[in-house]
Amino acid sequence: MFPLASIAATAVAPLAESILTRTPALVAGASPAAASFGDILGQFAASTVDSVKSGEASAIAGVEGKASVQTVVSAVMQAERDLHTAIALRDKAVAAYQDIIHMAI
Repeated sequence: MFPLASIAATAVAPLAESILTRTPALVAGASPAAASFGDILGQFAASTVDSVKSGEASAIAGVEGKASVQTVVSAVMQAERDLHTAIALRDKAVAAYQDIIHMAI
């Protein structure tokens, strides 16, 4: 596994695993309105990991001279944006959980 992909997986996996174990799997061909919020987050987590892997593969291809600089920069920047978005989502979910825990009953 690539180093950045493992960072993304570490950042997103606990949230995605928690969400995916509590929600049913998506039915093939289901409309987006039928998908639950947990399913959407799970798909986002998976696409983030794929994006990071793609960025790293592109960077490796660039080092080997098989990809242009523009392609490498574009792929790495997309992976970085996806990773930052995933981390922000995780942070918001943790903050919301902590707010709920601290509520007086």
